[in-house]
Amino acid sequence: MFALADHLLHPEGHALPHDVDAHAAAALLARGIACRPPVRGAIYGTLLNDRAALEALGDAMHAAPYKSPPEAPVLYLKPRNTLAGHRAQIVVPDDTLGVEVGASLGVVIGRTATRVSAERAFNYIAGYTVVADLSVPHASVYRPSVRFRARDGFCAVGPAVVAARHVANPDELAIAVSLNGADAFAATTASSVRHVARLLADVTDFMTLAAGDVITLGVPHGSPIAHIGDAATLSIGALPPLHVSFVGSKESDGEQQ
Repeated sequence: MFALADHLLHPEGHALPHDVDAHAAAALLARGIACRPPVRGAIYGTLLNDRAALEALGDAMHAAPYKSPPEAPVLYLKPRNTLAGHRAQIVVPDDTLGVEVGASLGVVIGRTATRVSAERAFNYIAGYTVVADLSVPHASVYRPSVRFRARDGFCAVGPAVVAARHVANPDELAIAVSLNGADAFAATTASSVRHVARLLADVTDFMTLAAGDVITLGVPHGSPIAHIGDAATLSIGALPPLHVSFVGSKESDGEQQ
């Protein structure tokens, strides 16, 4: 099982994560500490789960290769190389294109989930976290591209996993992404095509999710684009906000860092 009592976070330099109350978590984060990702399971992104994203495709959704809106969740894997934590520096592959900063609610699985009904789905959730699901901007969403979505550091998670009991309604949470302290891009989990319980039910109908795995609710349409030198703050509801910054690649001994 993946179980937590309150707020689980993993400060850099510490061997193990800390499970602390909200006050202690806030005090730690107020010091400006960096954190490792608080999860170690597989992370699955969900595509086209935002109503505005489907609407933006318009008639294209009914033409090849789509032909119709998806009838099942469209998932992609965020592999281990993409994992980054709170206050991570993310390398921008091409500053002309920038990086799309998608704030997505991460649903952390508490125990093995196979063919879970929507009515029982919340019994399988340990908690929630903020996921910066990053990608190189691109037009096509057919067969999600590894090249665009699986760059190093393109899945920042944290800073904490908050126990499910602290989140009364994950389907009514405000989402905000602010670049460099400017007015935030605003969205809400309420715009999801599949809300949390239905998404979990539909996914576990064809695949098993293990304790500690994370499935995201999906990136809101129109998420902002970051460039080298930008810093982003991602907020979802009352979860501790996630901070990341964006840098250029550096050459060192023939290797990119």
